Amino acid sequence: MSINYIPLDKEKHKDIKVQVRHNFEFAKDTHLAAASFREYPQLASCMPLVFIKAPDGDQVHSVAILGVEPGKNLFHHDGKWQGHAVPLNIQRYPFDVRPDGDKLGVFLDENSELLGEDGEPLFTEEGTASPFLENRQRLLTDLTNSEMATQRFIKKITELNLLDPIQLTVTYASGQQRNVKGMLSINEKRLNELDDATVLELQKAGFLGGIYAMLLSLGQLNRLVQLSTNTDAPIRAMQLRVDEEKAEAPEAATAE
Repeated sequence: MSINYIPLDKEKHKDIKVQVRHNFEFAKDTHLAAASFREYPQLASCMPLVFIKAPDGDQVHSVAILGVEPGKNLFHHDGKWQGHAVPLNIQRYPFDVRPDGDKLGVFLDENSELLGEDGEPLFTEEGTASPFLENRQRLLTDLTNSEMATQRFIKKITELNLLDPIQLTVTYASGQQRNVKGMLSINEKRLNELDDATVLELQKAGFLGGIYAMLLSLGQLNRLVQLSTNTDAPIRAMQLRVDEEKAEAPEAATAE
């Protein structure tokens, strides 16, 4: 069933309850998840982080790599989440923040299998937000603020020409190889060549930590190899290198 977000309404949704599933089964087919600036440090210790471009323009986004094949989330296996960190964009589901008139509002995926008669209520009998909903609203506020910081961060590193297209060469245990393209990462050489004034500017803006978190996260590619061990397509090795050609179809890492 397709996703359909509608504005949260205390009358329409007064009797709706939300199941809390800490195994995040609803994300089992998600191989890329949006990653926001303030969660980079935690995510970088668990999964690779890269940048991709929107399919309809030049806008750049940061994402966590959960798998190297579309529809296959290596962090979800045997009914469990296989990691100590979960991207906020997965945690917030089935809620989202979207424009609602001239302001931002809380939306709900009315087709989500998490909604029903069992679980956490959204509203109290008095029609006010339940403790569960208040908690989700705080998470959505944190995520919105973090995404705004992400946009500022990406704008700056793009202006400094620090991004390069990269590709992954994935070698499976069967001997088959795939090239995964459409991603961008920070060029460490150009980063180290920045003048002192620019580095200081990045530091004062709090961006240096984000840069190094993104770079360090690439070491978690080995974790993807480990997580693939018990799948039907175990990976033997991954090699990351700069893609000399222009990145293609960046919105969803493609394979050749």
